[in-house]
Amino acid sequence: MEKEKKSGFSVFCAVLLIFLVFADQLSKAAAVTRLKPVGQIPVIRNVLSLLYLENRGAAFGMLKERQWIFVLIAAGVLLFVLYFFIKLPARKKFRPLGICLVLIAAGAAGNLIDRVLRGYVIDFIYFELIDFPVFNVADICICVGIGCMILLMLTRYREDELL
Repeated sequence: MEKEKKSGFSVFCAVLLIFLVFADQLSKAAAVTRLKPVGQIPVIRNVLSLLYLENRGAAFGMLKERQWIFVLIAAGVLLFVLYFFIKLPARKKFRPLGICLVLIAAGAAGNLIDRVLRGYVIDFIYFELIDFPVFNVADICICVGIGCMILLMLTRYREDELL
């Protein structure tokens, strides 16, 4: 029975992962076809806009032109997430942690696809109000996944439950 619960949750997580990667890639394809020709489209004047950017580095454009480093890191993240997901206890209590892992994996996979196929990551969401670096759906998945995971680790799980 415990194995059935885990496999049902695993199927849900696989479907969620595929959906998130598809949403990321679809949004980037739309950015290429609709946004690249015009450069920028205001959504909320002076607050939020869609701004086409080809990011050849990491977060905030660091380490430009070193794509192989990011490909290796993303592959490592995906392997780590897969290992941790497999080792995750099947109890319902750990499902939120599983969802966090899926978010992180989807973000890593989405940006990895860009790096391998294009040689850069397409970013297009820009918060002008605070001049935040331009980002994409995959970045959102990674940040939300890591943020929620940290909150869960601090508030819901004990160290001995996860070892």
